Amino acid sequence: MMPVNCSPQDIPVLFLYNVDPAWSVNDRISAIESNEKMCSALQDAGHPVISAPITGQNLQDILSRYSPKELIVFNQCECIPGTPHSEHEVARIIESLGFVYTGSTPDVLMLAENKFATKQTLESHNISTPAWTIYEEPNINGWDIFPAIVKAACEHGSASLDSESVVMNMRELQSRTEYVLKNYSQPVLVEDFIDGREFHVPVCGNGTLNVLPVVEMDFSAFNDVHDRLCTYDSKYDPGSLHYKKIEGLIPAPLTDAALKSLEEICLDAYCAMGCRDYARMDVRERDGKFYILDVNPNADLDVDASMACSGEYSGMSYPTMMNYLVKLAARRHPLYARLSGGA
Repeated sequence: MMPVNCSPQDIPVLFLYNVDPAWSVNDRISAIESNEKMCSALQDAGHPVISAPITGQNLQDILSRYSPKELIVFNQCECIPGTPHSEHEVARIIESLGFVYTGSTPDVLMLAENKFATKQTLESHNISTPAWTIYEEPNINGWDIFPAIVKAACEHGSASLDSESVVMNMRELQSRTEYVLKNYSQPVLVEDFIDGREFHVPVCGNGTLNVLPVVEMDFSAFNDVHDRLCTYDSKYDPGSLHYKKIEGLIPAPLTDAALKSLEEICLDAYCAMGCRDYARMDVRERDGKFYILDVNPNADLDVDASMACSGEYSGMSYPTMMNYLVKLAARRHPLYARLSGGA
């Protein structure tokens, strides 16, 4: 369990997040509201906070107004607006200007965004992950495991995932592969679809790691195998059936032995990927064996996301959890390290 003795500290925070002008009005409002809740939580924890939305190619300009010696950057940027797959580039720019910042390094963010590279990394460390292959063109010879799931290989946040992502035969696999190649302009990851229990496992820390209470995604409202997954709509469309019907069970009902096994594979994945400060592991179980589906460094910190819900269940308020993440980063800052205590 994460330590809860994180007292407020007067560490100034520059809170960076992205808002793309190309998004719909509702999406922009939603992004601003969720990020401002994080800012408020940091303020409640005692931090002076400067909120800095990134709306285009203005990241360096914003950072140039501040001194790396005086504050810590809380990095909530998923990309540079208008530049796809640039989450790692945000961290690289922050780092190049000498700022200490929360979350994982550019190399780790780039690794995690590439599902092909993530799979290779997990397998090289003998960490179980579903059988998989990559297709860069609509030639799908050689695959014989069904049901399978078809994903865009360089996306996160369940982008490209809906009920039709689960395929039952070669004809459906061919059709879905062609769809993803055409609509996402990137390689396709095909995996063994493990139609079993799914768990979201938050891990925090550096050196000494803490596994927060496990959240199980409850798909019991759905009888069709095609619907038993976390789709894009389940995360971002409040009007969708998946958003309304998929429940998060916390703590996940697991035996002590199963919980220990699940925590061990998640800690192994966190270390193998080189995650820093915090991450969330997405895991499925079949016949008592756990498989890492995805590793999410800089995981969603929204107040209703798995990370915050797990923290709350363990006895941490939202401000306390956000303060804990600042303190983890503060240990890398020459001035504020002494204020970070035992985070």
